[in-house]
Amino acid sequence: MPPIDILMLKAMHPDVMDAVAARFTLHRLDTVPDPQAFLAETGPRIRGLATGAQAPVDRALLARLPGLEIVASFGVGYDTIDTAAAAAQGVVVTNTPDVLTDEVADLALGLLLATVRQIPQADRHLRAGHWPQRTYPLTPTLRGRTVGILGLGRIGRAIARRLDGFGVAIAYHGRRPQADVPYAYHPTLLGLAEASDVLLVVAPGGPETHGIVDAAVLEALGPQGLLVNVARGSLIDEAALIRALQAGTILGAGLDVFAREPHVPPALVAMDHVVLLPHVGSASVETRAAMGRLVVDNLVAWFDGRGPLTPVPETPWTARA
Repeated sequence: MPPIDILMLKAMHPDVMDAVAARFTLHRLDTVPDPQAFLAETGPRIRGLATGAQAPVDRALLARLPGLEIVASFGVGYDTIDTAAAAAQGVVVTNTPDVLTDEVADLALGLLLATVRQIPQADRHLRAGHWPQRTYPLTPTLRGRTVGILGLGRIGRAIARRLDGFGVAIAYHGRRPQADVPYAYHPTLLGLAEASDVLLVVAPGGPETHGIVDAAVLEALGPQGLLVNVARGSLIDEAALIRALQAGTILGAGLDVFAREPHVPPALVAMDHVVLLPHVGSASVETRAAMGRLVVDNLVAWFDGRGPLTPVPETPWTARA
């Protein structure tokens, strides 16, 4: 059997690169001196692509890879991949769902608690030596709040299950109501924000959700409201959020994702009523290893003729008889 050529757009975890190289002929686009010349010469031989959110796969790149069969993406979100162009080209796209659900849900709860109880700020207060002079100010509470979840998918449901244990009211907004959950459904995001004290964002990125948390939604959330985002920075109108935080339109925010990662607006960094994390929702050793294994397993399963393990809905695949 001739070698199977796999292209990796940017460096991934060493275990992923080693596993791919052990089974296939691995090419790294980020290490070649002239990527365009490489694509012209080697692109037609590429049958598989391994990538992550920081390396977009657009229509132009897909056109340079006419023999491509599968894109194995590292992460549950795949909004940086043009799935419509992939489907039109007959390319299957896979992601890494489920293996990171609990890790991201745990982080979301931690970020929510850190935001409402100001845990990082209290830590800074102690480390700066202020405690002997003055106690840390009283904080808001999670008690009596309604948490609105934008996006009740796998991760949203896992967050809701954890919140059940906190004894808070839970509501949600999504494309449609879900019959098998006991939480209040709101057909509009604005309605969810009006009914909630915390808006927790877990919806997918992409054109449909770009900037949906806008000035009107933040105003509806109100002056005691908190925004927590563990999804994609693109869902938030970042300029509107900064204005809302500066004006006291909302009480505070906890953010793990941003519009132009890894660049965070200085205005957000300067605020003390905002908790900021560097996109670490799934970033534990164990979870990232599991995600990497699923990237490799999707490639291996595909080229073994077993089909993709976790294809995304936009590029459906049906087993051949």
